[in-house]
Parts: sequence; structure tokens; C-alpha cells
Amino acid sequence: MTKCFSFTASRDWWYRYTFSYAGLKSVTTNLGEGTTMHCWIPKIIKPAKPNILIHGFGANAMWQWGNYLRPLIPRFNVYVPDLLFFGESYTTHSERTEHFQAQCLKKLMESFEVQKMSLVGVSYGGFVGYSLASQYPDTIEKVVLCCSGVCLEEKDMKDGLFKVSDLDEAASILLPQTPDKLRTLVKMSFVKPAAAKSVPSYFIRDFIQVMCTHYIEEKRDLIQNILKDRQCSNLPKMNQPTLIVWGEEDQVFPLELGYRLQRHLGDNAEPVVIKNAGHAVNLEKTKEFLKHLKAFLTDKGPAVHDQNSHNSVKDHINGKNDGDC
Repeated sequence: MTKCFSFTASRDWWYRYTFSYAGLKSVTTNLGEGTTMHCWIPKIIKPAKPNILIHGFGANAMWQWGNYLRPLIPRFNVYVPDLLFFGESYTTHSERTEHFQAQCLKKLMESFEVQKMSLVGVSYGGFVGYSLASQYPDTIEKVVLCCSGVCLEEKDMKDGLFKVSDLDEAASILLPQTPDKLRTLVKMSFVKPAAAKSVPSYFIRDFIQVMCTHYIEEKRDLIQNILKDRQCSNLPKMNQPTLIVWGEEDQVFPLELGYRLQRHLGDNAEPVVIKNAGHAVNLEKTKEFLKHLKAFLTDKGPAVHDQNSHNSVKDHINGKNDGDC
């Protein structure tokens, strides 16, 4: 007998209900030229600054930001888009760069009459957010980048900075098509991924079938374009106040990339290292990440964090030459 029940699809439905119940509505916008983007937007606009939450690689925006709705929505106008080739967003355009993703996000927010905003980008979402802030400095007021290796270079792969040996291996993990690959992704993303070991393969295959089998080639192209010809020295500098949040034990984008980013941005950036956290720090340490996020977005500065961790960041940065990226 064929199994009809899908835990993943049910969970996705639950997230949709949660987003709607929290005061957001689902909107799909045709941006023209073969591009359509989906976004969760406020049902009622508050007299507060908008904030856009940009997801990374994974299921879709709902799965990555579901835990942040209740704390953020009462205070902010929250917009949660699906990037191109995730969720319900798609384009026939051939470009696969984060710059094009950012341009589409700008058009999307303009369609909602949003002229100024702050952004929060996690992992790949940080690449898109960085490009958005660089291209449109008058639109973006504050930037939060979480475990986003925007300062990586193409040579880093050859130099052994990453756990993976090449882009093909990276893509096979970031776009898992087998239970073993998904377990590897979880292991690399969390410090304590014990739960993944006990999850039956049936549920993992169900998740892969529902969430990981769409736009595979397009997503591979996105990964390829992240690294292609990338040099930190060519990365434009943002002038916006920026909060850099990193999991101390990130195995996807090592902490060294966070140090590079802070050196690159200089005094405009404030680093925060969260201990006992990996790449998925927004999921693994939600309360701690949220504490820093809310403090930064409400003009109170980063929340007070572990002083030893803070000092280690400063010592590491100060030990580098000012010209180092």
C-alpha cells in the first residue's frame, strides 16, 4: 500500500497557518521578465521600520524564520520573502548571482511601497543581503549578517578552509538527495545533531522529496556563482551599521570568514560569536540570536554577551594588519 501521509507537507502547512495567525499574509508578485517572487507581508502596517528576513539554503523561508514571528511582529513590520528557486519564487532569467537576487528583492519591496528597511540575512541570504545593501545604500539602513561567508575567496577551497574538497561535494550536501547526505548536512550545521541519527530514513526521504527536489540545477548554479572568481579585495564595503553573528563551531562557513568580514567593514561592524553553536545558529540558539537581533534593530546596540568570547574576537581582529581582508 502506498503511503499517502507526508509529515513534511503537514509541517509546511502548519508553518503557513502559523505565519497567517501571526499577522502575515502570503503574496505572490509578478515582477515581469519571467520573474515571480513570493513573500509573507504584514496584514496591517505598523508605524515602525520594516525589516526583511532573508533565508539561506534549506527548505523555504517559513522553516527558517518560524520561531522569530512572535517576538518580532509586535514591534516591527516583518517581510519574509522566498528567494528565487525557493518556495514559490522563480525566474526564467539566466542570471544566477546574488546581485540579481538582490535586484529582484528590491523590486519586490518597491511593489509593497517599502522605501527604507533593515535586513537580516542568514548564510546564503547574507550574500543576497550584502549585495542589496551595497547596491542600494539609501534603501538599507541596518544589516545583520549571520554565518554568511561573503568574504570567502575562490582560492579558499583549494587552500582547505572548508570541510568539503570541491563545489560538487558542497552541492551534494547543500542539496541533499539521499538520507546520508541530509544527515551530513545536519551534522555540519549543528553542534549537537544527535536527533538526526534517530530519525527514521522514511521521514528523511519524505523531507527530501517535498523540500529538496525542486530547481536542483538552478540551485547548483547559485552555489557555483557564489565562489566563481570571488576575491575579498573586490567586495564593496557597506557603510550601514552591521551586526555580524557567527556560531563559534560553524563547519560550513568557518569563523575565520566572520573575522575577515569584520576587518573588511571596520568600525561599521560589530561582531558577536555565539558559543556551542554551528552554522544553523539561528535555529540552534534562537533565544540568544534573537536577543542580539532585537537589541541591534531597536538602536540599543548588540546585547551584552560573553565577555571572553567578545575579547577573543577583538584580539583576533586586532592581531591582523589593517589591510588584511
